[in-house]
Formats: sequence, C-alpha cells, structure tokens
Amino acid sequence: MQENYEHYISRNIKAFYKRRLSSPILYLLLLAVLWFIFPLGGMLRPAAMNSAETFEDSYEAGDRYVRTSLQNLKFTGYTSEAHGRTKGYFYYTLRDGQCCIILLSPSTCEEGLPTIDHLRVTGRIIKGKETYRELLSSLAQDLDWTQEGITRQLPSCYFSEPDYHPMTTKILFVIYFGTMAYSLLYLLVCVLYIRFPVLSPVCQNLVVFGHPSEMLAEAEEELATLPQLATEDMFITEHYFIMTSPYGNAILPIQEILWIYKHSTLHKFLWYHFSISYTMHITANKHVYVTCPKNTKSDIDGIMDYLAEANHNILVGFSEENRLKVQAAQGKPFHIEKFYALLRRRV
Repeated sequence: MQENYEHYISRNIKAFYKRRLSSPILYLLLLAVLWFIFPLGGMLRPAAMNSAETFEDSYEAGDRYVRTSLQNLKFTGYTSEAHGRTKGYFYYTLRDGQCCIILLSPSTCEEGLPTIDHLRVTGRIIKGKETYRELLSSLAQDLDWTQEGITRQLPSCYFSEPDYHPMTTKILFVIYFGTMAYSLLYLLVCVLYIRFPVLSPVCQNLVVFGHPSEMLAEAEEELATLPQLATEDMFITEHYFIMTSPYGNAILPIQEILWIYKHSTLHKFLWYHFSISYTMHITANKHVYVTCPKNTKSDIDGIMDYLAEANHNILVGFSEENRLKVQAAQGKPFHIEKFYALLRRRV
C-alpha cells in the first residue's frame, strides 16, 4: 500500500497535465503547416515589387501579395461584378514593355477614371481564370484580334487590388497570433505544473486554508501510509478528501467541508439508455467547490457516508434548507471571490 501511493497525488497531477500537452502542440503544428502551405507571410507583409519585374515572375517566385507602383493606367471600359455590385474596374498599362491588366477598387480609381498617371497600390497577383478569359475575349473583339493572339500578347496573371483585404487580413492575424500566444502560454503552464505540481491550481486553492506545499506533503504522507477509504479515484485520509480522476484533481481538508450532495446523469444514445453515472458536489469554506463526476452510486455513497461520519457538521443531501444554511455560513463573497468561485466550479 505504501509503495503504490507514494507521491500518488503529485504523480496524478503530472499525468493530468501531460495529457493536456497534446492539444496545444497539435494546434501549434497546425499553425506552422498553415503558415507554409498558404501565403500567410505574404499577406502580412506584401513583397515590394519594382517596375522591372513582371507579375508572372513574381507569381512563379511565390509572391502572391505585392506592393508596387503603376504608371499611365487606362480604363478598359470593363468592370468585375460580384454579388450584384461592382467589385473593381479593369485597367491596362505597359510594364517593362509588356501590357498588363490591373483590377482596381472603385474607391482607388474613383469608379472608373479614364486615366491614372501614377499609383502606389497593394494587391494580389491572380492566375487568370474564367473572368479574366472573358475580359480578354471582350478586348479581342474590341481590337478585332483573335482570342489566341491577345492571349499571347497579355500575361496569364493579372494584378487585383480588391482581392487584398487589409481589414480581413488584420483580423485573421490577430486571431492567428492570439491563439498561437494562448497555446504557447497554455503549453508553458502545463510544463510548469508538470515540473512543479505544488504550483497547480489544485494545490494553490489550498492557500485559503493554509500553506499549499505543507498541506500537499501532509496529504501525500497520509495517503501513502494509511488511507482510510479508497475508491477508484477518490480517497479519504485522516484529515483530507482527495480526488485523482481523469477529469481533475482535488485536495480538501475534511474539517473545512460544509456540504456534500450527489446527482445522477442518464447517458443515452437515441432511445437507448445505456448507463447512469453519479456526480458528487462538495462545498467547503472560503467558497471552495469541488465536483467529482462520472462515479458509481456505491462509491459516491461510501464517500459521503464516511465524510459525514468524519465531520458531523457536514450537511448531506441537496435541499433548499441546506443551501440556505451553507449560504449563511459562508456569507456573501466579494466580487473577486465570486469570480474565483466560478473558476473553481468550471475546473
């Protein structure tokens, strides 16, 4: 018995947080994969493109989002429509001796200025698809050219300002880096609790009753030497109630417990009822709450009976009378205590 329960609480706290390492690690790996698969870096910092570079060269080099200067743009007379509104206006210009197609936002070109002398703009280089081919077909008819002829003369890529969304990009990266920071912080916190279990919330919650490290050591010693009652994941020693389940860990001084009660949960799939589990709720002084979910009725009843015998002041069973007694004993918490109590319930 002594060997099996040596540092049992600390080992279970470490195991609890080790199981939680996989989620932030997998999420960080996913963010890394997305960064390399999609041009997220280019969206964040569009590449500077000089006038000697062509859009095709930049596209082949992997630069999808660029910032460049354009001169002597002339309106083609054609627009791009999306969802019943004008998305942009098609212009053409000569760039290093090559004719290029430029799609500008309505606000940039003032809804179709005939000519624009100079423009510094950020946009996305897009491989021409159906809309682009329709534009080339219309231009070929205007110029009395063949489809093949104009396709050879114009590049397969065009520049689109409306397809670069600065606000959406900012929101995307706030979410991207915000969730990355949260995952890193959560990962570091889990590693910290694995390295120093006494810093975990299950131990630090004991600060309202005494020194957390001393109480953890005392609970460990009592559990290792002579546990007075043990179920699969709940234990009672001389002075402590201890829970070490996959859903969380808890240490509570028995003399600080005010109220215990249970409720049942019926688990079913469609119309088939396949099991019933029981959850024990413990309310202690200083607005400390512990929930012990998914246990059997016999284990819950045995723990409740033993706790009631160990501390005759504990109220047993859920009733409005007991709730009012506990509320009177605890008093109304300060706002910060209410917040801590809510966090404890969630944990």
